Amino acid sequence: MGEELQKLIEVAKSVTPTPEHREAQRRSFAYGNTAYENGRITREMIDEQADKLARAENDRRGR
Repeated sequence: MGEELQKLIEVAKSVTPTPEHREAQRRSFAYGNTAYENGRITREMIDEQADKLARAENDRRGR
């Protein structure tokens, strides 16, 4: 492995993702896995369901 690549890997290890970034990654993962199984799944559908789940969780927690 090149020295430059090794430096980038070390920097990446110390990065802490923001909650927004984690949510975007979660949605991307959900889309990738569901769309693979069902081509009718859209990113919009994933976003709608994720928003619905977030609202339900906030309601459950009393927020």
